[in-house]
Amino acid sequence: MIKIGIIGMSAGNAHPYSWSAIVNGFFDADEINRVGYPGVSAYLTANRDLLGIPGAQVTHVWTQDRAISESITKAVRVEHVVDELAEMIGQVDAVILARDDPEYHVEMAKPFIEAGVPLFIDKPLASSAKDLAYFAEQVANGKFIMSCSSMRYATELRAVKNEAAALGKLQLATSVGKKDWIKYGVHMLEGLFMVLDDPTPVSVRHVGRDGGDVVYLEFADGLQATVHLFMDIALTFQISLFGKDGWRLIEVKNWFGMFRDNLIEFIRSVEENNPRLSFAKTENIIRTLLAARESLAQGGRIVYLNS
Repeated sequence: MIKIGIIGMSAGNAHPYSWSAIVNGFFDADEINRVGYPGVSAYLTANRDLLGIPGAQVTHVWTQDRAISESITKAVRVEHVVDELAEMIGQVDAVILARDDPEYHVEMAKPFIEAGVPLFIDKPLASSAKDLAYFAEQVANGKFIMSCSSMRYATELRAVKNEAAALGKLQLATSVGKKDWIKYGVHMLEGLFMVLDDPTPVSVRHVGRDGGDVVYLEFADGLQATVHLFMDIALTFQISLFGKDGWRLIEVKNWFGMFRDNLIEFIRSVEENNPRLSFAKTENIIRTLLAARESLAQGGRIVYLNS
C-alpha cells in the first residue's frame, strides 16, 4: 500500500478534499458542502462507483490551519494530521502538494525533495524563472518531481487527439477559458500542448490586458495558436483545432475524470519509481506561461523561447 501525504489548502482550491476522496474511496458530502464546495460533492456523488484507487491511500494531511486539516480527515477519511510538514517524512511513500499558489511551492517542496520523497506538485509548478530553475536542477540531479494541470488527462481532449490525423495538417489551434493567467492559463496551455503532442514553443506574444489575456504562440513546426483567458466571461474551457481537412471544438467538463487519471498516473509513477510525465514537457509549459506574462509587462513585445 502506497501511503500518500497531502498538503493544502490555498484559497478556492478544494483538491485536498476531492483528490483524497478519489484515492481513498470515501467522502462525506455534508462536510464538503459545509466548507463551501458543493460542486465537488456533486461530481464525487455522480462518480461514486469509480471512487478508490487500489494500492494507494492518502494517510496524512497538513494545512496551515489544524481545523481545516481535521475537516479533511472527517470528509475523506485521512487518518493522520501533522502539525509540521516535515513530520510526514518517513511516514509516507509520496506527497501531493495540492496548493495552487506557486510562490510557496519551493519552500513547501524542499524538505521532501531533500529527503528523496516522490512529489506531485499541483499546477502551476512555478510563477518565477528562479523557482522553475530550482525544480529543473533538482530533476537533473535525479529527484522525483512530477507536476502538471490535470487538463493533460482530460478525456474530451484525448478522444480528439486519437482522431487528429483526420483533420489534416493543422493550421491553427485556439483555447478559451476563464479566470487569471497564472493559475488558469496553465490549464489552457496544458490541454493545448497535450492535444498537439507537446510541440516546441518558439515565441510568445501577449496582446491583451490583465484580466483579458490574449496570447499568440508560434511553434517550431510553424503552427500558430492563440490562448484567450478572461475574468468576466461565463465559465468555460474550450480548445479548437483547425486543419486542412477538418476541425474540432472541444469543451472540457469532466473534472472528475481528469483528476482521477492524473492521480492514477502519479501513483503508477511512484510504483515505477520514475515520473511517467517528462519534466521537459512541464518546463515547456511553465516557460510559455511566464513568457506571456513578461510580454504583457513589456507592452506586448514578442518573447522568444530558446530551446
